[in-house]
Amino acid sequence: MTNPLFAPSTLEYSLPDFANLKDEHFAPAFDRATAAHNLEIQAILEQLQVTFENTLVALEKSGGLLSQVMHVFYNKSSSDTNEQIQALEKELFPRYTAHNDAILLNPALFERLTKLEQAQEEGSLSLDPESQRLLAKYLEDFRFAGAELSEAQRDRVKEINERCSTLESEFDQKVLADANDLALNLPDDSRLSGLSKDELSGLRQSAADRNQTGYTIPLLNYSGHPLLASLTGRELRHELMERTLSKCSRGNENDTSSVIKELLTLRQEKAKLFGYANYSEYVTAQQTAKSPKNIHDVLRRIAPVARKNAEAEAKELAKFLKAETGTEDLQSWDWDRYTEQLRAEKYAIDTAVLKPYFELKRVLEDGVFFAAGRLFGLRFERRTELTGYHPDNWIYEVFYEDDSKAGLYLFDPFARTSKHGGAWMNNLVDQSDLLGKLPIVVNNLNIPKPAAGNPALMTFDEVNTLFHEFGHTLHGMLSKVTYPRFSGTNVERDFVEFPSQVNEMWMLWPEVLQNYAIHHETGEKLGLEWIDKLNATETFNQGFETTHYLQAAILDLAYHEAESVPENLVEFEAKAIADYGLDFAAVPTRYKTNYFSHIFAGGYSSGYYGYIWSEVLDAASVNWFKANGGLTRENGERFSKGLLSRGGSVDSMQLVRELLGEEPSIEPLLKRRGLL
Repeated sequence: MTNPLFAPSTLEYSLPDFANLKDEHFAPAFDRATAAHNLEIQAILEQLQVTFENTLVALEKSGGLLSQVMHVFYNKSSSDTNEQIQALEKELFPRYTAHNDAILLNPALFERLTKLEQAQEEGSLSLDPESQRLLAKYLEDFRFAGAELSEAQRDRVKEINERCSTLESEFDQKVLADANDLALNLPDDSRLSGLSKDELSGLRQSAADRNQTGYTIPLLNYSGHPLLASLTGRELRHELMERTLSKCSRGNENDTSSVIKELLTLRQEKAKLFGYANYSEYVTAQQTAKSPKNIHDVLRRIAPVARKNAEAEAKELAKFLKAETGTEDLQSWDWDRYTEQLRAEKYAIDTAVLKPYFELKRVLEDGVFFAAGRLFGLRFERRTELTGYHPDNWIYEVFYEDDSKAGLYLFDPFARTSKHGGAWMNNLVDQSDLLGKLPIVVNNLNIPKPAAGNPALMTFDEVNTLFHEFGHTLHGMLSKVTYPRFSGTNVERDFVEFPSQVNEMWMLWPEVLQNYAIHHETGEKLGLEWIDKLNATETFNQGFETTHYLQAAILDLAYHEAESVPENLVEFEAKAIADYGLDFAAVPTRYKTNYFSHIFAGGYSSGYYGYIWSEVLDAASVNWFKANGGLTRENGERFSKGLLSRGGSVDSMQLVRELLGEEPSIEPLLKRRGLL
């Protein structure tokens, strides 16, 4: 069997050979790659002398084949899964965790690192700043993994990590399965009043993709749905929201309750092994926040004002509900619909009117790429002859303004039953000067795929999401570090959202908007007056948005700070949110416990606060851009060289302080959200 993962890819940029890759290739490739990595580690340990080159540099060079296999497999399992891949997840993820633990918990390897640390302290080892940080971060990684624990404790940590890996994979699969099971199929369009012809066409296509007749509304991965803003039928809106909120909590085979409880039990035990009071303290010790207390100090400043604003917004929305239905009993499934009516009345804005101006390809190429060109000098060329991992992939080669190569960009825009919900960025290849690698970055969205011949039109929020995710892409694409350990988004979890949130600002920048917001039928440009209208709504509905988000952020912390695992998840969720003063029925938490994939499958456990934590830095940085002239190459050069290109090679907060020239404060965020 010719397995394209048995050796490093020889294609351009080391692009995986997707044309010849089959699902059955992953398991044998994993076996070969882990064996090769073990030999590389053994070769390091056999070196009698301990040097930076034969230990740390060798560690950075090791495991290249395994990284290739796992990058491709992670991408496949999240973007285009199937039963065979899901079975492999249950087998390979725990084995991969065990393999990494065997390295991080190897006493002989840790001893070599401590000898380098000692040599540096004594002055006999002189390193450049990036190499100094590499040593410091490796020591931190090993200690955080448990290298200084007793042998019995290390063995238990290995068992916990392996089991958690299995459970997280199981959680992820259950969420995808239940979302697909709960997709709402309707025999005809009689209940779909309020939807546009393009939206109806998309729902017909969604039904056809599932081998169903009629119209199918797929569920998304958060508490809500874009169609709630348009659907006139309150009963259908109610049904759609209830289906969303019931995901993975119905007592069926996809119920995640037992998985969650076991995960929480294991995480709590692991934190105790390291001497921490709870799992949140263990996790945040490695983040920029440093402790849960520091996070709560910020969130508790925001929460009461957010709740107050949400209540005020609800009173205004209830008037529209009463006018249409005769009742003022505003519910979560009503919020989006009447928000749009209030927006139209208050600001003369109907966001549905904008959709024909947001054609997907134009938004990407003439909006997102255009802004990246103006700011960073990047140029994108479509490479239709290259093969991606799915037929819906769009592949672009990326160049700097001097025509030197920057990397490859893969765009995967459309929703499908084999793809997990949400939007994300990941790498297929990490940039590294040491390895001579340029990055290959992937962006995934979940936009409904239109029927053949119809344009793919985006909502206002989907355009914002694309600019956001492309901010992650820029972090990976503009990386210029020596060591792969620091490449791109390999930074603290509560910092990783910062560049992506900054990139959202260019969506409504006049020069950018005028270049991409063009009516797909008439060719008319969206008038510049819309920018003022949309900017005027920046604080609009922020009571809802902030409360909606904070409920999930504090729920994450509550679970991981709890002294014991709750028996009743529903009661615990309600109490945690109420204790923060955020219990407001009309505003549901962005993620209810049983489908909170970020924290139970996505690596954000005790880290979901990071979105608003990063937004504090983002708000201050947006002010910096505006004060210095906005979308200019000079600003782009400073932002790229001073921050994006550095990855994790310098302390993240140091980079922000150097960019801003001061310590960031929370006030710009509060002002932006109308929460002062």
